[in-house]
Amino acid sequence: MIRVVLADDHALLREGLRLILESESDIQVVAEAGDGSEALRRIVAERPDVVVLDLEMPVMGGLDVLRELSLRGGSARVIVLSMHDSLRHIRDAVRSGARAYLPKGTVGCELLTAVRAVHAGQRYFAVDVADRLADVLLSPAQSDALLDSLSERERQVLQMVVEGKSSAEIGRLLFLSPKTVDTYRSRLMQKLGIDDIPGLVRYAVRQGLIPLE
Repeated sequence: MIRVVLADDHALLREGLRLILESESDIQVVAEAGDGSEALRRIVAERPDVVVLDLEMPVMGGLDVLRELSLRGGSARVIVLSMHDSLRHIRDAVRSGARAYLPKGTVGCELLTAVRAVHAGQRYFAVDVADRLADVLLSPAQSDALLDSLSERERQVLQMVVEGKSSAEIGRLLFLSPKTVDTYRSRLMQKLGIDDIPGLVRYAVRQGLIPLE
């Protein structure tokens, strides 16, 4: 029997997760928690095999729960179930000890697969999460060639755009008009085949121009 603790501040979501998990003969939900501090107490008391943990909870956040569990050396394996799917949230959760990461809205069968996977000592990431991680880890030669095609000024603009600076701010720093900056930005995005700023940020992460976000 796989013993599970559910930790999420939304009671209706916990009820739905419990129904999904306990529909299986090999899974038992032994406790629930509505905030991080309660979650930590329940985990310590129940010593579950698996914890399904939200990142954003009152009193004590999910990352703090993960870090405290790591310090205590508990055996529970944690699945993060979060509304956030940015690389920064994924990275922080994994570095803090999470064994799996699923976006909220994940279908029930995937949650069951994740529970059984982490219980067996494996890691598990939802498809969208795995794709994001692969984008960071893989840096094809084609992308390198595209980066090499940018002029020095286009590289400067790229760096500042992904740092979140506006055209006006970039213009002041590079002694250019905002209109000229917009022209550089449009040109470099065209060269890279990227249509929007989030895509530009992901490209910059893959190339090591900025840290994981």
